[in-house]
Amino acid sequence: MGFELLIYAGVLVLIWAGFALARLKTQRRYRRMQRASEAAGLTEPASLHPLIDPVRCVGSGACVRACPEQDVLGLIDGRAALVNPTRCIGHGACAAACPMDAITLVFGTAQRGVDIPVVKPNFETNVPGLFIAGELGGMGLIKNAIEQGRQAVDAVARLDGIGAPDRLDLVIVGAGPAGIAATLGAMEHGLKAVTIEQDSLGGTVYHFPRGKVVMTAPGRLPIVGRFRFAETSKEQLLEFWRQVERDTGFQARYGERLEDLSREPDGSFTVTTTAGMYRTRAVLLAIGRRGTPRKLDVPGENLPKVVYRLTDPAQYRGRRVLVVGGGDSALEAATSIAEQPDTTVTLSYRSEAFSRAKEKNRAKVARAEGEGRLTVMLESQVREITPDVVRLEHRGQPVEIGNDAVIVCAGGVLPTPFLKKIGIAVETKYGTT
Repeated sequence: MGFELLIYAGVLVLIWAGFALARLKTQRRYRRMQRASEAAGLTEPASLHPLIDPVRCVGSGACVRACPEQDVLGLIDGRAALVNPTRCIGHGACAAACPMDAITLVFGTAQRGVDIPVVKPNFETNVPGLFIAGELGGMGLIKNAIEQGRQAVDAVARLDGIGAPDRLDLVIVGAGPAGIAATLGAMEHGLKAVTIEQDSLGGTVYHFPRGKVVMTAPGRLPIVGRFRFAETSKEQLLEFWRQVERDTGFQARYGERLEDLSREPDGSFTVTTTAGMYRTRAVLLAIGRRGTPRKLDVPGENLPKVVYRLTDPAQYRGRRVLVVGGGDSALEAATSIAEQPDTTVTLSYRSEAFSRAKEKNRAKVARAEGEGRLTVMLESQVREITPDVVRLEHRGQPVEIGNDAVIVCAGGVLPTPFLKKIGIAVETKYGTT
């Protein structure tokens, strides 16, 4: 019996030792990832991201396994840590999976503040009856935006005064993911609602470059039910929404832009658009954060060759193109244009690393640069644009390059003045909830 116990104990020791060795190897791998991110300056998450309480964390690894992007989080010294911060795109699955509630989802960092409108758990702002869902509230992920739009309309349906004969119940501003879900939700609740969209179905997604891969996740749309997209193209996603439009009778007033919004003494709203006025009990702002592109403010920026989004890379075939920016849209624009025959493409970014871009886009840039299809100028700034050349400052030295087109992908300006004008509180988040 004693010999058998020794064998049993020996087996347990071997199992434990194997487990400990595997855990040590995994921890070393995560530490290498973390150090590589720090060395490359890739330490700033682009959007909503986890803040880990080391006191509460027990190192279960549930958050690491739950993250759909993989290798964003890792276990180091028995605790969860961000090892690839720039890969995080705000799914929030890590917080839901943590058994100890040790993860808080936050916006911004100590170095980079993010302006976020203040909303309640039901997505109502501090202005009663005025709601915000989707990208404007900091949630750019399609699945999250859809869920927010749905939940916001559920809250609108419970407001006092819904169903009054002399006004609408709801005006939805925007027909992107949040606006589509909200419109379908309003139909499901039987609300008298109008949806306006200054551009086309899909909102910001409509203006993505052709063939852009869109990341989403399975979710649920009111009336439609479950959808199971995970990774799809812009065109496939737009076609899905057009089919939803046809199948459900979804209607939006396209080409109609919000111009003003005021709250009346009885708590209702007057919404002024380019096409007229609406009186409504509630308003849902389902607009993006990039309605007004951030500009360079340099001489020559008003030339016709300067644009602020890429629609079709093929139109730049055979041309000399400068792309300005360091986020995913800039990297995607530069690499897709670099694939066109006879193009000369330069990517300019003011910082020393593409810390706000996804790893797969950084890899595409590195590959295109290595193959000689793309010139990358980090730590550079545009100083002047002329019809034939662009003058930059690159690491303190003046540089002039021949140029036929400039694409500025520097993000958008949050409509903070408009939000504050209508009374919505806006906070700058520095790594806080």
